[in-house]
Amino acid sequence: MEAVAKLRNEPTAPRKMRLVADMIRGRNVYDALNILKFESKSGAAKIEKLLISAIANWEEINEDQRSDEADLYIKEIKVDGARILKRLRPAPQGRAHRIRKRSNHVTIVVDSANSLDQETQSED
Repeated sequence: MEAVAKLRNEPTAPRKMRLVADMIRGRNVYDALNILKFESKSGAAKIEKLLISAIANWEEINEDQRSDEADLYIKEIKVDGARILKRLRPAPQGRAHRIRKRSNHVTIVVDSANSLDQETQSED
């Protein structure tokens, strides 16, 4: 059974957050946590916290299983654009330049690799 965790309105540009998300997509959860812990990019700490939340959500749904034995992996991670704060910055000759402060939404879906094996065996 899969578990979902969402981070909404994070004030980081989606393009920067996608760089971090692409590093851990499809990986084992504990490998991804190690990557995020030592990554220097700004979004890594937020995604690490979100991944820990997704693991806790999975453990809440599957109380009879342990997360380290279930071989959890990141089934899906997506970064979507959120609201954009628009500001004006003074420019030469009385003009103004628009500054767009972007934010994003991150969604992580965590699932057990063992559940995939059980589903394929039940189909046979």
